[in-house]
Amino acid sequence: MIRNLAILITALAGSCLQACNNAPQQPIRPYGALPTKAQLEWQDLEYYMFIHFGPNTFTDREWGHGDEDPKVFNPTQLDARQWARTARQAGMKGIIITAKHHDGFCLWPSKYSTHTVRESAWKDGKGDVLKELSAACKEYGLLFGVYLSPWDRNHPAYGTPEYNQVFANTLNEVLSGYGPVFEQWFDGANGEGPNGRKQEYNWPLFHEVVYRNQPNAIIFSDVGPGCRWVGNENGFAGTTNWSTLNVKGFAPGREAPPTSVLNTGNEDGEKWVPAESDVSIRPGWFFSPATNDKVKSLAHLMEIYYGSVGRNSNLLLNVPVDRRGLIHPNDSTRLMELRRYLDEAFRTNLALKAEVTVTDIRNMPEVSAAHLNDGDHKTYWATPDEVKQAGITLTFPQPVSFNRLVLQEYIALGQRVKAFTVEVWENGSFKEVASETTIGHKRILRLPDVTTDRVRIQIKEAKACPVISEVQLYQAPGLMATPEIRRNREGMVSITAMSPDPELHYTLDGSEPQYSSPRYTRPLALPQGGVVKAKAFLDKGKTAGPTVTAELDIAPVKWKVLHADDNPEQAARAIDADPGTYWVAGAGNSARYPHELQVDLGESLSLKGFTYTPHRGGHDSNGTFYRYACYVSRNGKDWGQPVAAGSFDNIRNNPVKQTVRFPQPVSARYIRLVALEPATDKDRSASIAELGVITK
Repeated sequence: MIRNLAILITALAGSCLQACNNAPQQPIRPYGALPTKAQLEWQDLEYYMFIHFGPNTFTDREWGHGDEDPKVFNPTQLDARQWARTARQAGMKGIIITAKHHDGFCLWPSKYSTHTVRESAWKDGKGDVLKELSAACKEYGLLFGVYLSPWDRNHPAYGTPEYNQVFANTLNEVLSGYGPVFEQWFDGANGEGPNGRKQEYNWPLFHEVVYRNQPNAIIFSDVGPGCRWVGNENGFAGTTNWSTLNVKGFAPGREAPPTSVLNTGNEDGEKWVPAESDVSIRPGWFFSPATNDKVKSLAHLMEIYYGSVGRNSNLLLNVPVDRRGLIHPNDSTRLMELRRYLDEAFRTNLALKAEVTVTDIRNMPEVSAAHLNDGDHKTYWATPDEVKQAGITLTFPQPVSFNRLVLQEYIALGQRVKAFTVEVWENGSFKEVASETTIGHKRILRLPDVTTDRVRIQIKEAKACPVISEVQLYQAPGLMATPEIRRNREGMVSITAMSPDPELHYTLDGSEPQYSSPRYTRPLALPQGGVVKAKAFLDKGKTAGPTVTAELDIAPVKWKVLHADDNPEQAARAIDADPGTYWVAGAGNSARYPHELQVDLGESLSLKGFTYTPHRGGHDSNGTFYRYACYVSRNGKDWGQPVAAGSFDNIRNNPVKQTVRFPQPVSARYIRLVALEPATDKDRSASIAELGVITK
């Protein structure tokens, strides 16, 4: 009797659940902040090109000072059609160019500046880069975007109330004169102008000019309103990445939210401000001949792709134009390799062959489980309103092998999923292979190679009923591991790769490594420095990876710390040849700038400059400093005037190794580096991961 009653209750419960699922449903209510039509179209672009080009291209600077002779800008073979053709062949959807960088130089003959292409030697002052590029983008079916920096280190009005209108006029000139603009790029850089003053930017005025001329343009800045900076210049969004952001009380630049917040967004943020990940294909943003052999490897670019497009962010990849006015062959070759790999990795969607079943279904004609693998991200499946946990199962007639899983939410109704897992059927039960957080426009998971006939996605937590548009599976090919060259304090050089499969071969004479070059088997002694080039080979030399180059100066074998103004017991970390360790001064106490470190080099050397590697701690206050002064001494007591003083441009956003060359070589045994100003306001600390010297 009890057993029969239990069966009856179970049956009634099942009938009730079925009736609930079959009951007519109201249209899905949007959840939270929502994207505009323009933002939805922007998110579908996913991948496009950044071009940094200007006087810095010819002066080897990242941030020009605005005092350069405009005639230095003189590309000899400028071909915007080559840029557009390259972007198109690379699979990119548009190009954003630095129409005006911080130096104030305008790539068009602006009426509101005397620091433009009109004053340059290029085409006898009759050229217009924006005109040529906008026409080339139109020809090749690309979208055209512009970067205009409000900071102007050349314009005499900068730092006065009148300058905001000058900049608004400049914006109006560009946005009304070159056709449709899909994205207007603003950063928050705000330094001193030629009169030594900073500007209080009128952002409402600037935005009004943009929308009056280009109502559908996406405005980029730390706080949007169209899209936001991802908080770093490495190209990586957070593993948790919400497209919503709290913007009230914030502004671009020093008044922006913390970089950790920009990286992840705000759950239930007040505005829809999705992330854009900007990164350069080279170490710097502008072209430099010294970086021709430092183009990021295919493996590195794929890491960036998965960390941006694969984490609910668009990818803006910078490809700097060289001094001829062309994209360098090293850059374009790598772009084509990336395009071929992406095409191969995501060519065959294995999920199209699957039968899809779900735990819950909303009784609406336009909502169906069949939409999950129809290849159309504008159709979707959703649960009833009250159901926030659900499962999706893909069943195959025969086992399939895959290592990539793609999920997409129908974000027109808001971002909802907060946590999910992926399981595969193995030995009679489901085995969890991934546990993640947000999805958004697109989430790409890299999984170990799996062969199975069943895959299950479990939505564990959602802000509202989940609305999923796509589930896709792919088998991506493997990638050649790229060698990494490191040297320790004793001057011993090691060459390693993440995978043990390839053979590593190297040269020490500057020549290109061949399979016949020496094979790396043990560390190499190079205490006096030199040039090490390495390459990975597979199949007895039939397949080769990219060349990796390390230009090494003298190793800190004899060095010791002479004086540190704080934490002297940790100061040796700044000269241990390990960028993963660091010395920090002024942390956690009342000490204020300046901070300094003095080093005994152990012998008298002819010094041509120094290098500073900042601590990359991933925090807003990690001791990275902006302004510096460097002194040298023969006896460790008499220091005299600085042999170099200045600022590390853009170091807050791009904390990479900085190289400073002295005006002329100096003979000294001691070096003293003084941190004068932090890269981040209110940061009292100064840190050094590595201090090096240049003798070659």
